[in-house]
Amino acid sequence: MIIASEFQISIVLATYNWPSALTLCLESLRGQTDLNFEILIADDGSKDATRSLINEMSSNFPVKITHLWQEDMGFRKSKILNVGIERATGEYLIFLDSDCIVQPDFVAQHRLLARPSQLITGSRILVSPQTTQSLCPSELSPSVAKSSVDRLIRTVNLLKLRLKGGINKLLPLLVKLPNHRFRAYPPYVWRRIKGCNMSCWRGDALKINGFDESFEGWGHEDADFVFRLESLGIRRISGSFATEVLHLWHKTQPSDKEHMNRERVLGRIQQHRPSPLA
Repeated sequence: MIIASEFQISIVLATYNWPSALTLCLESLRGQTDLNFEILIADDGSKDATRSLINEMSSNFPVKITHLWQEDMGFRKSKILNVGIERATGEYLIFLDSDCIVQPDFVAQHRLLARPSQLITGSRILVSPQTTQSLCPSELSPSVAKSSVDRLIRTVNLLKLRLKGGINKLLPLLVKLPNHRFRAYPPYVWRRIKGCNMSCWRGDALKINGFDESFEGWGHEDADFVFRLESLGIRRISGSFATEVLHLWHKTQPSDKEHMNRERVLGRIQQHRPSPLA
């Protein structure tokens, strides 16, 4: 059943040089129960294989796909995400990474939790290296990816995967909890901020000029984005037990800037957090 809704959603989908993972992600988005969204692929300089894949899949996809590409000049995810925010036509933004497979109600759950002056940070289920390899070989056609996604999301197959250690959690994929005050985080809490599964109103993102492009290398640009929204009075809501994604395994990107980025974010938290005597 397709869910009717009153506001358009734009999915800003970050990718970089992993077309087989992108294929799985897009096939999982093809099967959404709520199709009132567009996809803007924020591509941080992928090679031609990614462009060819997007062109192939766009031709018969149920929603509009726009490919946004920038030259590969090192890790510049914040910059291309900002292009996605600027080009989005939806009132509401979902940020997703292409190494994530989503459940059929992923968009519907983000929409269900969306409220004015709030942002949502979801969580992820980790997929083992062995399961990632079986799902995501170096060459993967859209038709094979669709079959893999269809099999994966069946409850019995998720249970088998959990028993074999193929995923690290199962219950959040099977149990969906409603919107309630238990979901609210206190301001400036670092825990469970995942840029691969996050949503907010486009107008709020524009008020803070999107992601801070001065962050160098991988690390914590997502936390900085959340905390700057919170400094405007935007409340963070947990998407756990509602918007979970399956996160494919990959090697962590090395970053000699991670510590510096973390210290910058900590400084901003101290700047905005009220003092104990306030």
